[in-house]
Amino acid sequence: MADRISDETIEYIGILSKLELDGSEKEAAKADMEKMLAYIDRLNELDTEGIEPMPHVFPIYNVFRSDEVVNGDESARTLANAPVQKEGSFVVPKTIG
Repeated sequence: MADRISDETIEYIGILSKLELDGSEKEAAKADMEKMLAYIDRLNELDTEGIEPMPHVFPIYNVFRSDEVVNGDESARTLANAPVQKEGSFVVPKTIG
């Protein structure tokens, strides 16, 4: 795949991204995309026969904060701003007939 990137493709990607790329930026973008596609080509060459798919390779944790509910029952304060309530929820008026 890496050898399939043309100058027209780079121009089109720039247009889609709403970027005005000059000549050196186009060359840098092309080089970056070629590196990414070469990496994908190498991944596609790996023999994955018999390997079970996994949703995540490693367990994902947010290392910047703990996932603990603090002051979790804010619903009464939130619902106090609701113009209409029903059974502890906002009532959204019907807008389409």
